[in-house]
Amino acid sequence: MTHVDGPPHGADARAWISHALALLRQEAARSADTHLLKLAFAGFPGIDFYFKDEAAHPTGSLKHRLARSLYLYALCNGRLHAGQPVVDASSGSTAISEAWFARLLGLSFTAVMPAGTAPRKIADVEALGAHCDLVADPAMVHERAAGHAAAGACHLDQFGLAERATDWRGNNNIAESILGQLAGEPHPEPAWIVCGVGTGGTSATIGRYLRYRGLRTRLCAAEPTGSAFVHGWRGRDRTAVCSRPTVIEGIGRPRVEPGFLFEIVDEVVEVADVESIAAMQVLERHLGRRYGGSSGTNLVACLRLAVRMRARGERGSIVSLLCDPGERYDATLSNPDWLRRNGLEPAAAADALRATIASGRWHPSADEG
Repeated sequence: MTHVDGPPHGADARAWISHALALLRQEAARSADTHLLKLAFAGFPGIDFYFKDEAAHPTGSLKHRLARSLYLYALCNGRLHAGQPVVDASSGSTAISEAWFARLLGLSFTAVMPAGTAPRKIADVEALGAHCDLVADPAMVHERAAGHAAAGACHLDQFGLAERATDWRGNNNIAESILGQLAGEPHPEPAWIVCGVGTGGTSATIGRYLRYRGLRTRLCAAEPTGSAFVHGWRGRDRTAVCSRPTVIEGIGRPRVEPGFLFEIVDEVVEVADVESIAAMQVLERHLGRRYGGSSGTNLVACLRLAVRMRARGERGSIVSLLCDPGERYDATLSNPDWLRRNGLEPAAAADALRATIASGRWHPSADEG
């Protein structure tokens, strides 16, 4: 870790900040909104499924929005200045987006990542000219990032700042975008919006915006079985920790992060890792391209909610997110040898999900749980 000089002062410092903010505004203006893809499943007549394709962002994930917001927050709060190194702790997708924006702004970037992060993600960060500081113990990434910050780097701190860095009242945030795209659909006010909880920023933005607009739409958190958010939400316990590790990157945090807002989440659906992996395969068949593990987690939660709606005779729409591309997991979640070595055989779970889609009734698999 290299110490850096203090921040510049005066007109030159303000000029660089203004230039950096202009670059971010220009990038946002050039970025088209992501597609909202619609699926109709045979077993769920009257229930429409929508998936917002956040993998279409220039950096390949929904974290593109978050990374832009974190840089804006750091610049406007005087925490980031010309020539200052940037650091953050990440399991991969946020790091890729943050590295991309660092290159746009001419800044060096270090991603503190668990050593077990998917190799493709590490390669993608390094391809953007950034450095990966790999940590053997995932629980130590925050401490390592703080060490870089103590040496002078600007810590973007996605886990500490995500829920406040994003403008949840509007400004084309993800919730406003979804509802705008649904405006002409048969059920423009969805029954549910489903998302995972990584930093807590996306769920906080969606939950707050739903209340701000006075909508009846409920928010469901789709989480790996035994995650800290699951336990924390049920007991409103901010000291909760995970009871089971997960291979689904980006969600299923081991601890309750500062940005986790329990009060705005209406339901939590726990999803076993093998179900999430199976759902990745099901999504590929229906959409014609691959998405990552957290997208699979979202699909399973959507189906569980739809089964309940169908049983009550309800009609409506359910919206969720496609978080990142499946190609990032070629060496892990999409690799049959890796799955076997880790005791994850998704075939039975995939059959059960296909049966659920066809019948509208939940079909548990032998692997579930």
